[in-house]
Amino acid sequence: MTTETSVTAKQKGEPTQSKTESNKSADMSMEKMMKTEENFQRFTDFKKMVDRWRNSRTRCLWQMTLNQRRNPYAALRLREEVARELALASKQLLMVRQAALHQLFEKEYQQYQQELNQMGKAFYVERL
Repeated sequence: MTTETSVTAKQKGEPTQSKTESNKSADMSMEKMMKTEENFQRFTDFKKMVDRWRNSRTRCLWQMTLNQRRNPYAALRLREEVARELALASKQLLMVRQAALHQLFEKEYQQYQQELNQMGKAFYVERL
């Protein structure tokens, strides 16, 4: 622009920028818009990541409290099961001991009977 056109442009109230200056400012504003969009995209991605973290943390805390509430009941059930198993085991052990004792008595009885037979004596057995 020449000085005459810039003076007349000022008098008319028109902007006095040249075409290259306006292209530069348009390029700058486009760059600013793109940077703003990129920043906005980064911000929304970050916000989504924070929301996912909060949700997973909330789920984790909920699961922990749920486990804490379940554990006493599980311990009670486990104690009851262990008590039942111990009762059954002691009953089984009693049966095994009785059988072993019965075998021992039978063996001793056979031994005494043999000793008495060698001496020519016998046990008295009542017959019905």
